[in-house]
Amino acid sequence: MSRPISDNLRGSLFMVAAMAGFALEDMCLKAAAATGLPVGQIVMLFGAGGTLGFALLTLARGEKLIDPAMWHRAVFARAGAEVSGRLFYTLALGYGALSTTSAILQATPLVVVAGAALILRETVGWRRWGAILIGFAGVLLILRPTADGVSWASLFAVLGMLGFAGRDLATRTAPRALSNMQLGVLGFVVLVPTGAVLAQVEGGFVRPESTGLGLIALGTVIGIAAYTALTLAMRSGEVSVVTPFRYSRLLFGIGLGVVAFGERPDTWTLIGSAVVLSAGFYTMIRESRRRSG
Repeated sequence: MSRPISDNLRGSLFMVAAMAGFALEDMCLKAAAATGLPVGQIVMLFGAGGTLGFALLTLARGEKLIDPAMWHRAVFARAGAEVSGRLFYTLALGYGALSTTSAILQATPLVVVAGAALILRETVGWRRWGAILIGFAGVLLILRPTADGVSWASLFAVLGMLGFAGRDLATRTAPRALSNMQLGVLGFVVLVPTGAVLAQVEGGFVRPESTGLGLIALGTVIGIAAYTALTLAMRSGEVSVVTPFRYSRLLFGIGLGVVAFGERPDTWTLIGSAVVLSAGFYTMIRESRRRSG
């Protein structure tokens, strides 16, 4: 007789599946940009598809699409951070390497911890502060700023990472009455007008090819499935066991970058990624010990 799968193993598998899904979503959006679609138009179409998907999931759960709790200021802050994160991250995917963009994104948990201390007044000891600073040093290794500055794509990736960190921080203070699906609707619907404005700045809309539309549609479906898997992961097993598997997204991102786009991350990018991962793991371990203590 086979042994039943443990909650921790189930949660870990869901988390790995979610990260693989998000990396595939990134690959689809980057490939869509390569067809000639403006980034703003990609963001707009992606937002429309995500809004529809999460709206259907919200209704399927018997929840309201419009809830009074949505007028909470934390929800508005989350929407603004979502716009910033998604917009700049998609720009980074469109103009930069998938592997480098994925590597920079891995610093998000470190920024969330720092923000929780500075904004939410959570207690963060000197060891975790040290790990955060080391993680930021790893990001600098990836960026490698010179006298001429850094590339626009890398700067977009950093701004996107900061936006996603802000979204996660705002989610902590959002009303508990709102479900993850309702927050998903709000997070995606704001991308539609934002993407439309950016598309006009880029020179206006273009007639999309079927390939571009198909890639955006595929990325949207995969992204919604990944988000669902992420929710299941966080509701299965212990957070301290499941959460570290978020970093598997970097492996998927680098792998897809190499296979799909012929990218070759250099040594400094790989070293910087290892530094960021190590710092992230350490902060998670310290957080787990703090909670258990």
